[in-house]
Amino acid sequence: MTLEERILAFDQLGKKIINLKSDEFEALAWRVENNNSWFTSEHTKSALEGLVIFLNLENLRNWVKNYSIEEILQPKQIGILMAGNIPAVGFHDLLCVLISGHIASVKLSSSDSVLIKWLTNELISIQPLFEDFIRFEEMLKQKDAYIATGSDNSARYFNYYFGKYPSIIRKNRTSIGILNGNEKTEDFVALAKDIFQYFGLGCRNVSKIYVPNKSVLIDFLDAINGFQIIASNHKYINNYDYNKSIYLVNGEDHLDNGFLLLKESKDLVSPISVLYFEIYESIGSLSSDLSIIKDKIQCIVSKDEWYFGSTGFGLAQNPNLEDYADGIDTLQFLVELK
Repeated sequence: MTLEERILAFDQLGKKIINLKSDEFEALAWRVENNNSWFTSEHTKSALEGLVIFLNLENLRNWVKNYSIEEILQPKQIGILMAGNIPAVGFHDLLCVLISGHIASVKLSSSDSVLIKWLTNELISIQPLFEDFIRFEEMLKQKDAYIATGSDNSARYFNYYFGKYPSIIRKNRTSIGILNGNEKTEDFVALAKDIFQYFGLGCRNVSKIYVPNKSVLIDFLDAINGFQIIASNHKYINNYDYNKSIYLVNGEDHLDNGFLLLKESKDLVSPISVLYFEIYESIGSLSSDLSIIKDKIQCIVSKDEWYFGSTGFGLAQNPNLEDYADGIDTLQFLVELK
């Protein structure tokens, strides 16, 4: 396959997603949720809508033109260890490997096997030559290179086994929101999307906000009452009840609106149903503090992107093709493999 043929196939996959009939989507979403009850029908829809942004002819062509992608006579076998925290979270790695012309040897997470397999089956039905470039395996041994995503603990395991090979090994990351006190109701609602989408399980979900004062927190909680429907998910509300009981028993200060707990903390990663906050004295001091922990931050959101290097509220889960996890250019890594 030529690069253009691969691009056209992914463009057709995007069109397939767009043109899914309601009964086809419902059947797929049911299978996804049946495999993992965190992955609701709404979240499967959101994930597919995000992929459509990737799988667009113009976007794909603009993306690859920044790389020297040559036709490969002997493709490398790339082991991909996928995470399973949100639906199809590993698809971008798969896309990078296939676009670069290499072979994807995929170890799926048991939490996210249905949607990835559906996507690859559809891709192969569009371009049958991809069947020789996609393999699902339980043990990824003796591959030419590896891309592995997991926790800080699993990263040590990955480094031990794969460190001698060319590899990208990702650790825990999370996202943060920065407020300046000028936010309005619609801004808080958009920020809440960054917090609650996928129940906060993604590395691009906001798990902590930085605020100039506590009064902003009250305004925020008042503005997001429309997200109370999240409490109808039994797994989410079980987390909420548990964390609330811990704070009450230990006498820990917190704010509570009935489905979200706000707690002051220096930590970055909050439990499900909890949003950490920290009060900053000045933008200068905040920037200095964040520079120390930049390797732990995946994405920063702020109103209208006022904070340098941030994304607007409500857009955290809509990365572009160039928004690589951990800031490591995955496609360049693959192109440079010899």
